[in-house]
Amino acid sequence: MPRAGLTPAAVTAAGAALADEVGFDQLSMGLLAERLGVRTPSLYKHVAGQADLAHRIAVLAVNEVADAIRDAIQGRAGRDALAAGAQAMRRYVLDHPGRYAAGNAARPNGPDDPLVPAVERVLASWAAMLHGYRLAPDQEIHALRMLRSNLHGFATLEAGGNFQFDADVDDSFTWMIDFLDQGLEKHVEGRSG
Repeated sequence: MPRAGLTPAAVTAAGAALADEVGFDQLSMGLLAERLGVRTPSLYKHVAGQADLAHRIAVLAVNEVADAIRDAIQGRAGRDALAAGAQAMRRYVLDHPGRYAAGNAARPNGPDDPLVPAVERVLASWAAMLHGYRLAPDQEIHALRMLRSNLHGFATLEAGGNFQFDADVDDSFTWMIDFLDQGLEKHVEGRSG
C-alpha cells in the first residue's frame, strides 16, 4: 500500500529538490527514498523507476522555466523583454541547477508526452519576446536558437562556478544582453534598409 502523503507529484517535487541539492547526475531512487523516509521499493508505487522520475522532473522544470519567462516578459517588448526573460532564465538555472539539467537532458517520448506542451510553452514565451524585434517569420527559429545557446551557456557556466575572472558576472550578463539586443536590432534594420 502506498505511504500516506506520497503521490507521483510529491515524489517528483522531492526528487527535483534533491536534484537541485546534490546534482541531477547524483540523483538516485535510493537517495530519494532515504530523503523521504521510505524504502526504495515504496517509490515504485508512485514512479516507474529512475528514468520515469527524471522525465517527470524534466516536465516540471520545463513548465517552471516557461512560467518564469512568461511572467518576466509580460507587458514588455524589445530589450526590456529580452533582459527580463533572460534574467528569469538565468535565475532559474542558478536556483534550480539539478532540475534544469533534467529538463535540458530530456527528450519527448512521443506526441502525447507532457514534455511536448511544456517545451512549446517555453518557445511561445521566447517568440512573444522576439515579436518586439519584428523578425521575419523564417528568421525567428534562428533567433530562438541563438538566444537559447547564449543564455543556456552563460547560466550553466555560472551555475557551475566557471567564471573565474575578476570582472563582475552581472556586468558580463548585461553586456551579453546588450550585444544580443543590438544584433537583433541590426538584423531588422539590415532587412528593412
